[in-house]
Amino acid sequence: MTDRPPLDDLLGDLEATIAKLADGTAPLEELVEAHALAVRLLGQAQARFAELKARAEQTATLLAD
Repeated sequence: MTDRPPLDDLLGDLEATIAKLADGTAPLEELVEAHALAVRLLGQAQARFAELKARAEQTATLLAD
């Protein structure tokens, strides 16, 4: 088991970061940092979804046998 945050927490952080970007009132440096964080969180979320999809497909295959 890894010490990764739960997917719900990851998505919540991504949503909060995107909201900060959408607001656009933070100083430019903070917006640049928020953008970098959003890109990183999105990559983590996409990887996690790919893992879940693979597990679901594996389970479906096992159930079909």
